[in-house]
Amino acid sequence: DVPAGLRIPKVTGVRTTAFPVATMLACTWNTDILEAVGRAGALECKENNVSMWLTPALNIHRNPLCGRNFEYYSEDPFLTGAMAAAITRGVQQEEGYYVTVKHFACNNQEDNRMHVSSNVSQRALREIYLRGFRMAVRAGAKSVMTSYNKVNGVYTPNSYDLCTKVLRNEWGFDGLVMTDWFATGKKEGNHALAIATGND
Repeated sequence: DVPAGLRIPKVTGVRTTAFPVATMLACTWNTDILEAVGRAGALECKENNVSMWLTPALNIHRNPLCGRNFEYYSEDPFLTGAMAAAITRGVQQEEGYYVTVKHFACNNQEDNRMHVSSNVSQRALREIYLRGFRMAVRAGAKSVMTSYNKVNGVYTPNSYDLCTKVLRNEWGFDGLVMTDWFATGKKEGNHALAIATGND
């Protein structure tokens, strides 16, 4: 029953579930729950005729002012990777439905995120910032989305080191690599260079 005076808006378009945010899901430390959420998400994708779910987002909680921390799992790279791998397995149990692991890589702050360079040592990059991505790729993720920012002075979609040397050659990823929306052009990454470095 609708209380008197309460107006119910007309629902148009697709209907989706507001699942708990990634940080809350990671607080469970329960990969079975995350896999079940992934499976439920895949069924909604199927219902809404969407083949790729733009999740999991698994950057590291480094800056408390990062506007996307709610969709990232944790400050811990192993927990982040375990949760992302579980979501990946859950979604991709449903044939023809896939995750898009994002934002590759080091997208950890909101201020100036289209131009900032995340300057990271190779050791920190491997042990902290790439570990979760590697775990999700090893779990079978079929798509990866690059980020807006630069890593060590190079825009991520223009980074041959990230997109080809690490992702494709070292980890054996053979799926789709896409840029984030509007990540190339204007004064950001270069379109042609993005293709040359391994983006689809």
